Formats: sequence, C-alpha cells, structure tokens
Amino acid sequence: MRQFDKVLPAGPAATTLTLSFERRARSRQRVALDDGSEALLVLPRGTVLRGDDVVAGADGDTVRICAAAEPVSTAASADPATLLRGAYHLGNRHVAVQVGPGWLRYLHDHVLDDMLRGLGLDVRFEQLPFEPEAGAYGPAGSHTHERGTGHDHV
Repeated sequence: MRQFDKVLPAGPAATTLTLSFERRARSRQRVALDDGSEALLVLPRGTVLRGDDVVAGADGDTVRICAAAEPVSTAASADPATLLRGAYHLGNRHVAVQVGPGWLRYLHDHVLDDMLRGLGLDVRFEQLPFEPEAGAYGPAGSHTHERGTGHDHV
C-alpha cells in the first residue's frame, strides 16, 4: 500500500485526495484516493492539511489534497461591530472559524446559527470546503500546529 509521510508546499501531483476538514486534521489514517486506490497518511502529529497541499511518499509519489464540500454555516454582516461580536462569541466557544470579508464560516451547528442570528448576523447553510484559521500560536501556513483551541489552560 502506498504511504505518504511529508507535506510539500506546492508542486505537481499524480492524483488527488478529497477530505473533510476533520479528516484533514488527522495525521495517521487509511484513505481512498480519488482514483480509487488505497493509501496511508503517516504525517507528523498535529499536521493539518489544507486544500492544495501536496503530500509525498519516500518513493517520490505525490498526491494533491482537495478540501471537500461539507455542511457549513456562513454568518455575515455589513456592520463590522456586529461581525466582531459574532467572532468573539464563536471564539469564546473555541469554535474553528474561517474568516472572509464580511463573513464568518464554521461547521454547521443550529445552536450557533441561532446565537448569531440573535446577535444580528445573517446566517445561511451551505455546502462548501471549510478552511478555518490556523491559530495564532504557530507560524503562518504551518502544517504542524495542534488542532483544537491553540492554547493551554493552566
């Protein structure tokens, strides 16, 4: 079985592997590549793959990672203070969030949807790739940060 153990920043790839965010955050797993063949991901602990990353094996074989469309909620507001208030409340709940111009995106959760609507944001359900912020405790674009809250409670 093919095995992939390193992440390359970019480059050509022989095939693709489409995974949800949850699966892209697992460093060790058996996967079915998009061409139907099986492989193993054996990456350093804490690795989070991003869409368009390339993983490589010792034999030089490469696979491009694709972020799968998954159920997400997108909360939007033209008012920066309302958007910041929503970001604060999501962060206070340690929710992974993708940030864009005028919007916040998180894995769909009807309780969070209701909370943000109550704060004045427009919330819509979508099926899109989810690429949350990596966190403030690792280098930008790092592939070795820990998944989760990004900090320790003492």
